[in-house]
Order: sequence, then C-alpha cells, then structure tokens
Amino acid sequence: MGRTVRVTVRGSFDGLSAAQVAELEAAAAEHSFMNTRYTSEGYLAYDVPARPFFTFRFAEEVAGAEEVPAAAVRAQAKAEAWLAGHGYAFKSVTTQAVDMAEVPLGKRGRREASRG
Repeated sequence: MGRTVRVTVRGSFDGLSAAQVAELEAAAAEHSFMNTRYTSEGYLAYDVPARPFFTFRFAEEVAGAEEVPAAAVRAQAKAEAWLAGHGYAFKSVTTQAVDMAEVPLGKRGRREASRG
C-alpha cells in the first residue's frame, strides 16, 4: 500500500518586469489561494498585487517513508522548471513534505478508524 505525500514549495518572484506582473495578474483567477489543492502536476497559487510570493502544492504517492525526501526534491524541481520555463526569476525557495500516514487522526478520524 502506498503513502500519500503532500509537498509545499514556497518562494518569491524576483525582479518581475511590468509585462510579467501583468501576465501573472491576467491569470490570477486560475492561481487563487481560495482554490488551493494538492495535485500531481502541482497547483500554483499567488497574489502578486499583494505580495511577490508563490506557493506550489504537489501530491505524490510513494511506496514507503524512505521515499518522502525524494518526492520533495522532485516537487521542487518541477516548480523551478515551471517558473524558469515561463521566464520568471525566483529566490528563497523552501520545500516542506508531509507524509500523510504520519499525520495524527483527529477525533472524527479516530472514531472512523475504530469502526473499520
């Protein structure tokens, strides 16, 4: 049975031109924080008029806990490739991976697990 890993890659856009800002603002509805989700291809969220930060969220299935760090590296590489491919300079990139099998169950989750 596989494990679901959620990887969050955060950073800042760096030195965007006026044309790049306009391009990001035009596509802002597709990248709203209000629609955030974890996907295999990665969901990009930003609000350039408010601040120059971005967040990518990736979901990946891995076989075991030992593969979690590699999933984080792959996610960061995908995010950086997307940014570079669109000509956006970036800085201060950080990556956080969460193995969902390690997340404690809340009261409702424990109740469901005990039934099952």
